[in-house]
Amino acid sequence: MGEDQKPRQSLSRQYLPAIHGLLARPLSSYYLLIASSGLLLLIGLTMVFSATSVKSYGEHGNAFSAIRSQAIFAALGLLGFWVCQRLPARTLRVLGRYVLVLAIALLALLDLLVALKSAKVIGTAKLGPFSANLLWLYVGPIAIQPSELAKLGVVLWGADVIARKGAALGHWRELAMPLFPLVGLLFVLVGYNDLGTMLVMLALIVGLLWAAGVRLRVFAALGVLGLSGVGLLVAAASRGAGSGAVGEDNYRLERLTAWLDPPPDCVQGACYQLMQARSAIYEGGWFGVGLGKSALKWDWLPQADNDFIFGVVAEELGVVGCFVVLALLSVLAYTGFRIARRVDDPFRRLAATGITTWLVAQAVINIGGVVGLLPITGLPLPFISAGGSALVVTLAAIGMLASFARSEPDAARALNARPPARWVRLVWAPLPPLPPPRQPRPPAGRVPAKAGGDRRR
Repeated sequence: MGEDQKPRQSLSRQYLPAIHGLLARPLSSYYLLIASSGLLLLIGLTMVFSATSVKSYGEHGNAFSAIRSQAIFAALGLLGFWVCQRLPARTLRVLGRYVLVLAIALLALLDLLVALKSAKVIGTAKLGPFSANLLWLYVGPIAIQPSELAKLGVVLWGADVIARKGAALGHWRELAMPLFPLVGLLFVLVGYNDLGTMLVMLALIVGLLWAAGVRLRVFAALGVLGLSGVGLLVAAASRGAGSGAVGEDNYRLERLTAWLDPPPDCVQGACYQLMQARSAIYEGGWFGVGLGKSALKWDWLPQADNDFIFGVVAEELGVVGCFVVLALLSVLAYTGFRIARRVDDPFRRLAATGITTWLVAQAVINIGGVVGLLPITGLPLPFISAGGSALVVTLAAIGMLASFARSEPDAARALNARPPARWVRLVWAPLPPLPPPRQPRPPAGRVPAKAGGDRRR
């Protein structure tokens, strides 16, 4: 480059200088994360109330029962956000092992109860204080969805294992042990009841390995194993896996065939939800029919407040509302990967990549199923769908991302240079540790001499 030639500026500097200036601030990642996730949570609470108020009033005599339950889970999730935002990285690394062990134990118990009921060994899926219902495990009156804990455990444990391996990941043996056997066990335990969550976990593992710089041929092998596992789990639905039953039609195969070749006269069956969701998108138009006026919640569409809540958004808020939801999810995805790129600690970088990949993959699979671009898998839309365990775990994961955003080198220096009041640090979040000092760059065109070496040119 000649001396009189100026370096080329990025497009954001040329056309969006104000936005570029905001993004250049030290805590911009943190504020983007808080704003996007907070708005998505607010939209989710509004849509759950809108999608269930009339139905709840007709069934239970209380139009606020659904939103009350969702608000309680949101409060628990915000508590999880606050706790995870305050935890240091070393505590998260240790916590990941216990979360993963707990998730495996709960998944094994859930699958055992469902399998015993499918084999007609027991009449109901209940053993002592434990009972099972598809994806839910009940411990007395408390309902838990173990697959959600499994996502969080895989993120923390996988990031810790890969960060400890370091450069040794270039060797196949170091890469495979202990990551692949345990991940394979989780795929079986999760996929037996929930194929959609298994696909999200596969995307999560791919994101972790991609951030670690693993060779491309590993991803090809993972793709082959993943497709084989999906085929086996689809076939297992005929033997009672998930909500299937021996001798009944394979519901997982029906979902796939209905997506590839929808029948022209779909009245009931696997294509019914897809056709109703498309009708809702058509009815909504650009600006929607208005909050609370969707016809889907009158039992026209099963799981309208959960798996298919994006159809309710499309009908009540129209294309504009869908665009707002997609824009906020895009900002959240950009912010998560931005945090992963800017932090120095390998564990934080891997965990941020895993969490962001998990949320993005789940949103893509859910929305793709609603609009007909992907098969229906029964996954909730993060922040928006009704659900307890999913919302609590998602907000806890966002708290971890917030902690990582405060640990970015520039953000940590800015917070320590002008620390907030002591009561703010006690109530909200402690100061992140200072990163190591920056090494001065050598002048252009000059290579620094090695210590103790020859300094001659």
